[in-house]
Amino acid sequence: MIKDVVTIVSGLPRSGTSMMMKMLEAGGLPVLADHLRTADEDNPKGYYEFERVKQIKTDKAWLPEARGKAVKMISELLQYLPPEYQYRVLFMRRKLEETLASQKQMLAHRGETAGAIDDERMAELFRKHLQRLETWLAAQPNFEVLEVPYGDVMSHPRAQAEKINDFLFGALAVDEMAAIVDPALYRQKK
Repeated sequence: MIKDVVTIVSGLPRSGTSMMMKMLEAGGLPVLADHLRTADEDNPKGYYEFERVKQIKTDKAWLPEARGKAVKMISELLQYLPPEYQYRVLFMRRKLEETLASQKQMLAHRGETAGAIDDERMAELFRKHLQRLETWLAAQPNFEVLEVPYGDVMSHPRAQAEKINDFLFGALAVDEMAAIVDPALYRQKK
């Protein structure tokens, strides 16, 4: 049952995790978010972050509050989740070229640069990270994972909302979830 698990929305940066959090909220699943990071031109509908998640290595005291809710977590931190909880992970997948282009655009809006690593090297680092993560997740008995392709959500929101609803025990409002998807925000399509 949904009240017994922690629903984690994860993926690489700029992979659609904020959109997924908003979809889950619209579908009726409570979200754990502090809204300290406010909406901006890169995420006009909000980021849906919970700052304490970033301290998961040393602060796990918030996890009881996360049961029966959705919380957003970058993929690098999944390994620090304690084994005594059951997790349903919605793992957002987006083409690496789109992820990198979206990241560059966000940094440009902030007046920052992407750094010394070129796109090819960064894509390779992301691929290796994802391979290690997939292997690790497959070995975790308390994790169930549904990969959610960002492009498919953008092109077929209702079908993807149905899959997500099935994965999360069938209690969500699918039409409301699908209505959240805004194709105009798919700005780095490759």
